[in-house]
Amino acid sequence: MRALVTGGGGFLGGVIVRMLRERGDEVRSFSRAAYPALAVQGVEQIQGDLSDRAAVIAAAKGCDICFHVAAKAGIWGSYDSFYRANVTGTANILEACRANGIKRLVYTSSPSVVFDGGDVQGGDESIPYPARYEAAYPRTKALAEQMVLAANSPILSTVALRPHLIWGPGDNHLVPRILAKGRAGKLRRIGERPNLVDTVYVDNAARAHLQAGDCLAAGSPPAGKAYFISNGQPIPLWEMVNRILAAANIPPVTRSISPRLAYTIGCICEGVWRMLHLSGEPPMTRFVAHELASSHWFDISAARRDLGYNPEISIDEGLLRLREWLQRSGQN
Repeated sequence: MRALVTGGGGFLGGVIVRMLRERGDEVRSFSRAAYPALAVQGVEQIQGDLSDRAAVIAAAKGCDICFHVAAKAGIWGSYDSFYRANVTGTANILEACRANGIKRLVYTSSPSVVFDGGDVQGGDESIPYPARYEAAYPRTKALAEQMVLAANSPILSTVALRPHLIWGPGDNHLVPRILAKGRAGKLRRIGERPNLVDTVYVDNAARAHLQAGDCLAAGSPPAGKAYFISNGQPIPLWEMVNRILAAANIPPVTRSISPRLAYTIGCICEGVWRMLHLSGEPPMTRFVAHELASSHWFDISAARRDLGYNPEISIDEGLLRLREWLQRSGQN
C-alpha cells in the first residue's frame, strides 16, 4: 500500500508513519518542513502548505489511501489562520483524493468538536455538535469533520477519528506545556471536584488510524462515521497532570482557583490580547477554563466494535515510557 500522510513529521503523524513503514507500506509525507527522521525511514517527503490546492493534489498522486493528520492546533490565533489550515486544507485533501482516485481517507478530528463547555461522562458518537464554540480550533475542526463525513461515497470512503488528549514520548504540545508550567509554578487546579478525563497514548491513537484504514471500504461499518479514540481509562484530570509532572521529577500541583475565577481571568486575558494585539497565547482562555474544570471521557465501544480497536498501551506503561524518554532527552 502507498499511503499519503499529511503532517508525517508531527507527533501523531510520525508514529503513524513509523507503524506503516514497520509493516512494509510505502509512505509519502506532506508537510511544511523536511524531517531527517523520516528520511532515515525511507519516507518520501513533499513540502508544501495544505492551503495550496495544486500542491496537495500533486502530493496525492499515485497513493492508495490518505491519512489526513495535519492541522493547526492551539487555543489562540486568528480565525482565518485556523480556517485556512483546517477547513480549506481539508477541502483540498478531499479534492486531491477525488482527482487521484484515492478510495480511502482517514481524517484526524478531535473530541473538542462536540465540547460545549460542560461535562461529558461516557458520551458516545450521538453527542451533537454544539451551537457555539469558544475557540477557533474546535469550530474549524468541526467544519472539517462534517465536510469529510459528508464526502463519503461509493468512490471515496471516509472516516473521522477523535483521539482525546494524545500524549507520550515525542510529544511537542501537551506534555511540554504541562512541564513548562509546572517548572515555573504556574499550574493551578481549577476547582476541587475530581473531574474525570480519558487520554490516549500516542501509539494507541496511531494504531487506531491504521485499523480504520484497513477496514475502510465502500459500505463498510466505519464509512461516513466518526469515532472517539482514547485509552478507555478515565481518571481524575489533576491526577493525570501530576503523574506527567512526576515523570519529569516535578512536584505536583497543590494550589487551586475556582472555576468562576478561571473563566473570568480567561475573558479578561482574551480581551487584553485582542485589544493590544499581543503575541503568543494568553495564560488562560474561556475554552481552557471550561476544559480544565469539567469531566470529558467517552464510550469507545463503537471503535472497538467497528475498527477492532483495543488500546494496548496502558496509562501506567505509557508513563514509564514517557519517563524513559524524558531521561534520554535530558528533560528531567
